[in-house]
Amino acid sequence: MKPLKRYQYERYAVLCNLAYPRVFKQTKYGFDPNGQRIIKNQFGKTMIRVLWSKESSEVVVVIKGSHSISDWLLNFAMWTRSCKHLGLNYRIHAGFFHLLHQESVPSRNEHQLGQSVLQVLEQTLVPLVAQGKRVSITGHSSGGAIGCVFADYFEKKYPKSIKRIVTFGQPAIGTLGFKHRYTLGHKTYRICCDLDVVTYMPPVPLLYWHVGKLLWLYNGRIYENTPSIVRFSRSFISWIIRPFSYHLMSKYIRNKDFFDDR
Repeated sequence: MKPLKRYQYERYAVLCNLAYPRVFKQTKYGFDPNGQRIIKNQFGKTMIRVLWSKESSEVVVVIKGSHSISDWLLNFAMWTRSCKHLGLNYRIHAGFFHLLHQESVPSRNEHQLGQSVLQVLEQTLVPLVAQGKRVSITGHSSGGAIGCVFADYFEKKYPKSIKRIVTFGQPAIGTLGFKHRYTLGHKTYRICCDLDVVTYMPPVPLLYWHVGKLLWLYNGRIYENTPSIVRFSRSFISWIIRPFSYHLMSKYIRNKDFFDDR
């Protein structure tokens, strides 16, 4: 598995963050004036941005996380749904299943009433892949979860079309069957920051599982594939002792320059 380079991480992180504002000027980030397609959810809100430029061989799909009360309520749909109709022999969280299969409000003439988010995203990407471009998917929270499932579906249907998947603060996605049968683990990077409780969700032990390579941002360092129990323990202990850490001499030494000019 190739390491995720720092500039790649920063690029996807910036794009994920900028997916939330209502207005996004893609030309500021090197994409073409006509290099953006917006895919809306069932309420007509922007859910996914597809970004590209003629000069680049990469198409970037940016997927928002939960950004409404209805989205957050879906997190409580903790039963599973089968993805066999997509050619995927596993089950995923019912809330993520709904996010992918909800009707997408048309945002362009070529979009039709009744099409799901998954169908519109596939329809948008196919012509770009036909031009020789490969797809990178990045998403925050539930956006990262559905990005993994869509990528697995798209790769099976259009082989070698997926370049990489980078998720931020992503919850667990599917059952043990999902963990074993997900085919893009070698291209999936799961970024977790400190004690992000969402990454431990859904709170049903041994039912839902993560996939891909974990990159844990903790105490100014990046740790790879740290077990969840270790992440939780270290973060909890750090939180407990943090007030006492300010008594260490190292905390005073770092401020010594304050006196140098006096």
